[in-house]
Amino acid sequence: MYRKMTLARLILCMSLLAVASGCGKRAPVNSVAPLATAPAPVVLPTSPGTSAAATRGLPDFTELVAQAGPSVVNVSVVERGHAVRGDEEEDADDPLHDFLRRFGGQPRGAEPPARGEGSGFIVTPDGYILTNAHVVEEAREVTVRLTDRREFTAKVIGVDHRTDVAVIKINGNQLPTVKTGDPSKLRPGEWVIAIGSPFGFDNSVTAGIVSAMSRSLPDGQYTPFIQTDAAVNPGNSGGPLFNMAGEVVGINSQIYSRTGGFMGISFAIPIDIAMNVKEQLIKTGKVQRGRIGILIQDVGQQLADSFGLDRPRGALVSQVEANGPGAKAGLKPGDVILSVNGIAIDRSGQLSATISQLKPGTQVTLDVWRDRTSHKISAEIAELKEGRGNGAVKSDDHSSGRLGLSLRPLSALERRTAGLDGGLLVESVEGPALEAGLRPGDVLIGANGQRIASAEQLSSLVEKSKRSIALLISRDGSTIFVPIKLRD
Repeated sequence: MYRKMTLARLILCMSLLAVASGCGKRAPVNSVAPLATAPAPVVLPTSPGTSAAATRGLPDFTELVAQAGPSVVNVSVVERGHAVRGDEEEDADDPLHDFLRRFGGQPRGAEPPARGEGSGFIVTPDGYILTNAHVVEEAREVTVRLTDRREFTAKVIGVDHRTDVAVIKINGNQLPTVKTGDPSKLRPGEWVIAIGSPFGFDNSVTAGIVSAMSRSLPDGQYTPFIQTDAAVNPGNSGGPLFNMAGEVVGINSQIYSRTGGFMGISFAIPIDIAMNVKEQLIKTGKVQRGRIGILIQDVGQQLADSFGLDRPRGALVSQVEANGPGAKAGLKPGDVILSVNGIAIDRSGQLSATISQLKPGTQVTLDVWRDRTSHKISAEIAELKEGRGNGAVKSDDHSSGRLGLSLRPLSALERRTAGLDGGLLVESVEGPALEAGLRPGDVLIGANGQRIASAEQLSSLVEKSKRSIALLISRDGSTIFVPIKLRD
């Protein structure tokens, strides 16, 4: 009996092992297995008027694109042709020249007109459209194509090169328009989408996030750009940048690239600046900007230490125009402008953009950091108009070891030649000054916000300074502050 039960158990176990082996058999290496369906992302609804959507997972842009997409247009441009070369009259007797002229060909010596494409968006129901200046500035013909494939001939109303904003107009009514938002409410990390016509592909949608705000670019001193990583390519220029509430917050304008194609960094013009330009171009055909007659630069850590600021911030005044609004208000080289009418200035580009949008004649209150204390200075805004070698004379030398500079006073002739009322000529450079970029021929005219009349005065300031000192240098007719990390 015991042997029978043992044999039966053995048979049962072998059967179970056979079943288990069949269920666990691996599929062949080259077989295709079905993919598991990923769970749908959860999207939290947004309340109207908010500038960002609270999302978990990836956001859904379909409703936004459906609502905003029809207001985005393709802008096709035929540029002005180049003049025919001077021997055209000689070609007029050529039978081939006459044939080409009669049947629409291009005579010898004439270049075919260039064509280009960009993007834009409708801002009024009667057909005013915003785009980039560089899209239409050389246009002979401008054609606007809507998402329903209707085409209109557009007129260029005005172009502003300083902000790269242009206004064009088509004849229409009840056209779909965009909603405009407030760029100042954007935050790095917030989702945005770009709609445009890259390479002529109408209403292409790309998404990304805000990478940074108030970016200064070398050719855009009047525009604190919005930086994003939304893909922008040739043809996207002039198209809108939307926040998650479906509001336009910028105009896609530039990319940073080493190849000519998108590399993850794009820049947009804030819509509030563009709308200000639009209103002026429509009313007067030109843009009026404010100025206070100063040259400014960013404040780095060493400059902040030199001037006693708690951190790098503000716009450092490096030069004041004689008899300009800044000079009349009492601004001096070495002043750091921290705010305009209560609006904080973190970088120099913000000051340029803020002042330029003010009307001439406006009174502004500047919060100025001078001599390690804050001062209030009132200035009147003026209008920004468009288009706006030393001899060697023997003297006593002075060497500042902590700086690495060899200096001497300017002679009377040198002062007249350079247009300066004083200063110390840099004769040789080494050590910290060389590392900071100073060079022989520079003229030292100030340090830490004080005018320098003698080498002894400079030495005294150097001794009082701890980690760094800010030198005001005149070079090639311009002045700039140079921070120098002092040698122990």
